[in-house]
Amino acid sequence: MKTLTYIEAISEALWEEMERDKNVFLLGEDIGVYGGAFKVTKGFVEKFGEERVIDTVLAEEAIIGAATGAAVVGMRPVAEIQFADFITSGFNQLVNNAAKIYWRWNIPVPMVVRLPSGGGIHGGPYHSINPEAWFFHTPGLKLVAPSTPYDAKGLLKAAIRDNNPVLYFESKYLYRRIKGEIPSDDYIVEIGKADVKRSGNDISIITYGTGVHWSLEAAEILTKENIDVEVLDLRSLMPLDTEAIYSSVKKTGKVLLVHEDTLTGGIGGEIAALISAHCFQYLDAPIKRVASLDAPIPFAPTLEEYFLPNTEKVVKALRELNEF
Repeated sequence: MKTLTYIEAISEALWEEMERDKNVFLLGEDIGVYGGAFKVTKGFVEKFGEERVIDTVLAEEAIIGAATGAAVVGMRPVAEIQFADFITSGFNQLVNNAAKIYWRWNIPVPMVVRLPSGGGIHGGPYHSINPEAWFFHTPGLKLVAPSTPYDAKGLLKAAIRDNNPVLYFESKYLYRRIKGEIPSDDYIVEIGKADVKRSGNDISIITYGTGVHWSLEAAEILTKENIDVEVLDLRSLMPLDTEAIYSSVKKTGKVLLVHEDTLTGGIGGEIAALISAHCFQYLDAPIKRVASLDAPIPFAPTLEEYFLPNTEKVVKALRELNEF
């Protein structure tokens, strides 16, 4: 075992997959000589050359379009969108082309789109969004959102080896803030499998990404009040591990959904509907949600803190559920 930060795990996964498979290549803005905005690909161009580490023009539509075309002819591109917010410029290429090619022509589209997402870095309204809900609605795309270095590496490797387009949502806030043990041997984390990060019997928190860390911190605080909280990390948003969700809900009878994306139209609403449809008889309280406010994310640090979910907000919601 070795200890890596979240961002080191991402970088190592890319490096190992490029060594393993010559069809894997990277493309994105400033990822070559500069090493990427967050230095994920630092040193890659010296190792793998400009033909496999491609600095692109500042045009997300071109990046997604080129990756889609390369995937169709058998390559395995990993496209980096420097900030997830700007996937909007390549939206049509992704949802109308990449997502539908297999269904139309029975041709695999093995591509990954890396999407540095989320707030907590004082990036303001154009560099801080969590856009996963836009694509959760699009059949043909797979979505993953790791919360730990172990999952970050394993899910990225699995995504690169998958024959479908995979959107890989990586939390900028977690890049250098968390560390974790990683096996020295090759491994993957299966797409579509959730993970119980903390077992409990009283309340289930269902979450992903940064929300996992707020939830674990809140659960630890609640132990002092004799409230036993389970934390289920979805890891994959599509396909969704409904079996793990239902199992946790049936065990505890109370559910809190936590995500950094804004509340209205977020993935938590769909999960709440699934739980209501399949586990209603097991519920002992209304399903609660903690998410960001329905507004563009503010730039000012104090306003950003107010806007985002946090451990304190999760603790408050858990106490309300416990008292119901």
